[in-house]
Amino acid sequence: MKSVLFKKIKEAMTSVLPVTAIVFILNLTPLISLSSRELTVFLVSSLLLILGIGLFSLGADLAMTPMGEHVGAGLTKSRSIGLLLSVSFLMGLLITVAEPDLSVLAAQVANVINSKTLIMFVGVGVGLFLLLSVLKMIFKKSLSMMLLFFYMILFAFSALVILSGNESFLALAFDSGGVTTGPITVPFIMALGVGIAATIGGKDVGENSFGLIAMCSVGPIIAVMMLGITASGEIDYVMDGYDVASKLGAELFRTVLHTAKEVALALGLIVAFFVILQIFCLKLPRKTIIRIAIGIGYTFVGLVVFLTAVSVGFMPIGYKIGVELASSNEILLTVFGFILGMVVVLAEPAVHVLNKQVDDITDGTVSKKSMMIALSIGVGVSIGLSMIRIVCGFNILYYVIPGYFISLGLSFFVPGIYTAIAFDSGGVASGPLTSGFILPLSIGACYALRGESAIMSYAFGIVAMVAMTPLITIQLLGFRAIFKRNIQRRIAMKRILEADDEQIISFM
Repeated sequence: MKSVLFKKIKEAMTSVLPVTAIVFILNLTPLISLSSRELTVFLVSSLLLILGIGLFSLGADLAMTPMGEHVGAGLTKSRSIGLLLSVSFLMGLLITVAEPDLSVLAAQVANVINSKTLIMFVGVGVGLFLLLSVLKMIFKKSLSMMLLFFYMILFAFSALVILSGNESFLALAFDSGGVTTGPITVPFIMALGVGIAATIGGKDVGENSFGLIAMCSVGPIIAVMMLGITASGEIDYVMDGYDVASKLGAELFRTVLHTAKEVALALGLIVAFFVILQIFCLKLPRKTIIRIAIGIGYTFVGLVVFLTAVSVGFMPIGYKIGVELASSNEILLTVFGFILGMVVVLAEPAVHVLNKQVDDITDGTVSKKSMMIALSIGVGVSIGLSMIRIVCGFNILYYVIPGYFISLGLSFFVPGIYTAIAFDSGGVASGPLTSGFILPLSIGACYALRGESAIMSYAFGIVAMVAMTPLITIQLLGFRAIFKRNIQRRIAMKRILEADDEQIISFM
C-alpha cells in the first residue's frame, strides 16, 4: 500500500509543481508582487495539494470506483429496472445536494434565490438526467442524438432567460453544470456506468461506459435557467474570503472543520446507499468490504486536505494575481490565462480518474498521455478566451452557442466512444481547482477592469468554458485517430498491390 501511495504522490507532484512554478516565476517579474507570507502559505498549500491528490487517487482506486462498479453491476443483474432507476435518481439527487462546490455557488446568490431552493433544483436536475443516462444505456440509444435534443432545449431556455430580463443568470447557469460534477461524485458515477455497461454487454460496451457525466452536466444548467426565468431582482456578488490573513489562525481550524463536515456528508450519503444495497442486493465478500472501507478513509482525508489547501492558499493567490495582472497588462492577462489553464487541469483529481478509466476501457487506444494533452490544450484555450471576454465585455452566449454547435456537429463524424469521452471530460475538467483558483483569478481580473457590479456577468462563466472546450479537442483527437488508421490501411493496400507475383506465397 505504501508503494502505491508513493506512486500516487509522485504523480500528483508532477501535476501540481508546474502551477506552483508559474506563480513563483511570475512573482519575480514586475507584473505581480506577493508578500513573503503569501508565498509561504501558497508553497505550503501546494505541498498539501500534492498530498491530498495522492490520497484521493488511492482512495478512488480502492473504494469509489469499485463501489460504483459493484452497484451498477449488482442492480443491473437484479433485472429490476424500477429499482435501478430509483437508486440512480436518489443517488444523483443526494450526492449533488451534498457537493461542496454547489454550496459555495448557492451562497453567492442567496439574496435572490434561497440557497436550499437552488440546491434542491440542481439536485433534481442531476437525478433526472442520471436516470435518463441509465435508460440510454439499457435501451442502447445514441448519446449524440440525446445531447443534441437536450442542448436544443437548453438554448431555448437561454432565450427565455434573456427575454425575462435576467441575463446575468446565464453565466451562473452554465457554471452550475461544472460545479455539480465534482471530485466526490465523478468517480462513483463513472464507475456506475462501467458496471451497468459491462453487465448489459453488447458490442458497444466501451462507448456505453461513458456519457453519464455529460448528461448529468446538462440537468443543472436547465434547472438554474428555470429559476432565472421566474426570479426577480439583481444578483449582487459579495467580495469575501480572498485575503490570506483571514484564512490563517483560528479561521484555518474552522475551515478544516467546515470542509471535513461537507466531505463527510457527501461521502456519508454514498456509503449509506452502498451499505443498504450491500445488505439487500450485493452481498459482497468481507475482504472486498474491508478494502472499500480503507479506501473511503483515504478518500476522506485526501479531499479534506485538498479542499482546505485550495481554500487557504490557492483562492487568495488566484484573486490577487488576477487583480494585478489585469491592472498591469490586458494582453499578458490573456496569455497567462492560457498557460495557466494548460497546467491547472493536471492538478484536478478527477481528471486522473477519468484518464485511467479511458486508458483501461479502450485498451490503450486512447492513452492517458493523449487525453491529458487534449485536455490541457482545451482548458488553456477556454481560460484565454474567458480573459478576452472580461477585457471586451460580451455575453457568454457568443462562446457557448457556437462552441456547443461545433461539439455536437463533430459528434456525428467521429466514433461514438470519442464523443462520450469528450462530453464526460468537460464535466471532469471543471473541478475544485478550477472553481478554487481559476474562478478567483477571473473575479480579480474582472474587479480590476470592470468593478464589482460586473462580476456576475463577466467573471462567472469561466467554469462553463473549461467544461466546453475539451468537447472539441478530444473529438478532434478522434478525427486524428480515424485519419491515422485510414493512412495506415492505404499504405498497407498499396504495398500489397505493388508486390511482385514472386513475392506472393501460395499455400494451396
